Amino acid sequence: MRSSNPVFSRRGFSRDNGYAGFNTAPQAGYAQGGNPYAQNPYANNPYAQQDVQQGAPPQAPASTGRMTMDDVITRSAMTLGTVAVGAALAWALLPVSATSYGLAFGSAIVAMVLALIQSFKRTPVPALILGYAAFEGVFLGVISEMYNSQWSGAPFQAVLGTMAVSGATLLVYKAGWIRVTARYARIGMSIAIAFVVVMAVNLLLVAFGVAENGGLRSMGPLGALVGIIAILLGAFFLTLDFKQIEDGIAYGAPKNEAWLAAFGLTLTLVWIYVEMLRLVAIFSSND
Repeated sequence: MRSSNPVFSRRGFSRDNGYAGFNTAPQAGYAQGGNPYAQNPYANNPYAQQDVQQGAPPQAPASTGRMTMDDVITRSAMTLGTVAVGAALAWALLPVSATSYGLAFGSAIVAMVLALIQSFKRTPVPALILGYAAFEGVFLGVISEMYNSQWSGAPFQAVLGTMAVSGATLLVYKAGWIRVTARYARIGMSIAIAFVVVMAVNLLLVAFGVAENGGLRSMGPLGALVGIIAILLGAFFLTLDFKQIEDGIAYGAPKNEAWLAAFGLTLTLVWIYVEMLRLVAIFSSND
């Protein structure tokens, strides 16, 4: 997974590996009458073992040093736990003020830089990922406290909303109602890129006074619609995360790739939480 950035890159484990990157090239196994196992199904898998039997269905190698679901869960718990601890400390130690806003902005910049550095590395660096999580936690703690001071209970509702979206997305994915194909990924990423570009333009218009009251990010119905679209995009990113994790385990990705899986999930869940926080505030303001 070269980059788990939820906006700019969703290619899959290990930059030069196409199996989880929605490679549209035909698989070697489909060369004979559409039978995916007519040839070695591991032909395009860089993690394939030399002793894979001809015609065997893809499954995680039994050898040690390969990523498992337990690895992903453990690394995700560490990363999300770091975010939670950072947020709790920031909430408790940084009262809402101009100083805390400055620290939150600075933490967000540092977190973004660390995330970008990790995104462009071939291999995961746990220190970068946990560092990102810590600084992201400080940012989330400050803005959560800010929202809570104006809309009491908003952070708690946003957490519940994030859990609901994540659980529903996982349920739909595991039920097979969503198939993560190359076409699905291309369409979703096109929408995501367009969304980010529009939001960037909107930010510039607001900064220069052309758009008032936040423009597309207002606290009215238009802002709510944009927030809902952003949360749906977050759910889309989650399906890509689930697919990458599933493929990584099935094809025997190295154990340290679990850090990249945790990194991607954390980025996506933070995205959903921030958008959910804004949406809760909008609905609370309109009550």
